Amino acid sequence: MIALVAGGAAAGGAVGWFAAPHAWRFLPEQARARRAARLAPRLAVASATAAVWALLAWRIGLVPELPAFLYLGTVGTLLAAVDLAVRRLPDLLVLPSYPIGTGLLMVATLVAAEFWPLVGALAGAVALWAAYAVQRLFAARSIGRGDVKLAGVLGLYLGWLGSGAWLLGLVAGFFFGGLFGIALIALRKATRKTEIPFGPFMLLGALFAIAMS
Repeated sequence: MIALVAGGAAAGGAVGWFAAPHAWRFLPEQARARRAARLAPRLAVASATAAVWALLAWRIGLVPELPAFLYLGTVGTLLAAVDLAVRRLPDLLVLPSYPIGTGLLMVATLVAAEFWPLVGALAGAVALWAAYAVQRLFAARSIGRGDVKLAGVLGLYLGWLGSGAWLLGLVAGFFFGGLFGIALIALRKATRKTEIPFGPFMLLGALFAIAMS
């Protein structure tokens, strides 16, 4: 297990290092140029990806669905970086994750010859997308279109792990986002009307649910 976690961290760091520049292309020109000229942003993405891969290797283990979760860890880190920078979840990162994630989980299903987790994954994707879509109808300022699209992707993976992980991921995302907002208001860095990027907290909530599953 130690070797798997260490290998996951090393591989994740390398993937994050080479993937980071692809995230910068979704930023405005000046922001993209600043990040390209500095080492720290690229190191931050590489370090975050390494940590996520290590956690996934530890919690998921050497099983057929591990590649699918590592893919989520990589794309999720890039999405969080972009959303924190420009409050945007690019379709070019989110939408391909539906067929890619489903395809990888289908391969895992065939290898393991267990079909119920895939059924749960598909149901989880639809249910979490619907939950966020309804939320957007009543709170469009706090939930963006990108958040709704990302919800379906996260629901796919959380549904694979079961209803408990699905529910925990949903609740944890709102909990972490709300806690961050309260902290900003307490520090007078924001008001109740300040819009904050919610994607990173959705991803953090999903990662927390995976770690606790």
